[in-house]
Amino acid sequence: MKQKYAYIHTIGCQMNVYDSGRIQNGLQSLHYRTAASMETADLIILNTCTIRDKAEQKAYSFLGRTARLKRKNPDLIIGVGGCVAQQEGEKILRQMPYLDFVFGTHAIGRLAGIVARIESRRCRIVDTDLTDIIDELRGETEPEADLSPSRFVTIMRGCDNFCSYCVVPYVRGRESSRHPRHILQEIRRLVAGGVREVTLLGQNVNSYGLKEALPSFAELLSEVNAVPGLLRIRFTTSHPKDLSEDLVAAFGRLEKLCRHIHLPVQSGSDRILKRMNRRYTRQEYLQKVERLRQACPGIAVTSDIIVGFPGETDADFQQTLDIIRQADFDNIFVFSYSDRPSAPSARLSGKITETQKNRRLQTVLALQEEITLQKNQALVGSTVEILVDGFSKKQNGKGGSGNSETVQWTGRTSTHRIVNFIQTAGGVEIRRNYSGRLLDVRIEQALPHSLWGRAAGLESDFQRLKGEKSYAA
Repeated sequence: MKQKYAYIHTIGCQMNVYDSGRIQNGLQSLHYRTAASMETADLIILNTCTIRDKAEQKAYSFLGRTARLKRKNPDLIIGVGGCVAQQEGEKILRQMPYLDFVFGTHAIGRLAGIVARIESRRCRIVDTDLTDIIDELRGETEPEADLSPSRFVTIMRGCDNFCSYCVVPYVRGRESSRHPRHILQEIRRLVAGGVREVTLLGQNVNSYGLKEALPSFAELLSEVNAVPGLLRIRFTTSHPKDLSEDLVAAFGRLEKLCRHIHLPVQSGSDRILKRMNRRYTRQEYLQKVERLRQACPGIAVTSDIIVGFPGETDADFQQTLDIIRQADFDNIFVFSYSDRPSAPSARLSGKITETQKNRRLQTVLALQEEITLQKNQALVGSTVEILVDGFSKKQNGKGGSGNSETVQWTGRTSTHRIVNFIQTAGGVEIRRNYSGRLLDVRIEQALPHSLWGRAAGLESDFQRLKGEKSYAA
């Protein structure tokens, strides 16, 4: 049998990354291996996002590039999945005759059958049915070839909140939670394979289990916390209106739960929050942040901001800048508003010009960069515990020895700060791979988006490794 290769390209959020892992695993039953590039693939799949206009534009740009490959190789199979596929369905096939199939956000479990039918019949298929069962996710984790000590685990999908700017309820469906038994089985398998940190995923994890009368999200966290061998737990995303007192208290009592929460505020203006259908006020949001910091001193709070929402005045925007200062966020993700198909806000009056949106975007970024840098500078001279991810993208980062051969590593603190570091002891460099281990790092330099330092407490390892020569002189 001729070996077949599949190339999967992912655009979008952590949920899409997780889904791409499921896609790749599902193709194994058809004997597909991972292709190194599109040019060497027999099957190309694009997993898309439509939450922002820019992400959708990227998707269509990528699909346009696959047309050239199809002309060179008519047997090449090309498919598109994810949120754009769910939203547009058959329309994409009509626009792009070189595509073979479109599959929606709930069709991943049926993907192998779709591809098999195309291989045998050379037909074109659209599957955007939203009626599958959430627990079909069980057992479909990311490929074992991914050696990262951190993995995503979906605990629920869909959303019932219907924020006026968002299409998630329309392309991901309504909220549906996985049973804790399946979630814990998946996490235990990951830990047995070397994973040490899991990030629990959902459009709104705070409402986990409410519709199905399952344990609450805080109770689920307690069960995950008890998994032997797991070192850290993260989760995303939380809707402020559903942040319970039990979840707030969990940050103070669960030792594996990282001291970080991503709590999107979107705007600091009550008027705009109401137009967004967020169902909380700025004061309620700030009170929840304060309770989190009381329960877990030092917790890092990150957030999302949308600038240029229809009707946003200069006064509304100033209130957003004010809440960024008051909440003292550790970091934020900021987006310019864009109309999305099916979202009610597309029909609102008072659209903001692109020039004004960009100006506000840059103002928010500059303010938050100043706050983040100050927080990072406060850590210089301290020792922080990180989970080592592996090699840094920059092998000789700022603050390094100047030796171009020095190996630089990277990891994250419990508060989700990136730390790049070198490993030295006894005056020499240790090149042992500590991926998946917790290490103490002394911070020597603060940068706008990361920290730099040296691993501390490696002297005992240095003495033990001397005989093995597992270090660089």
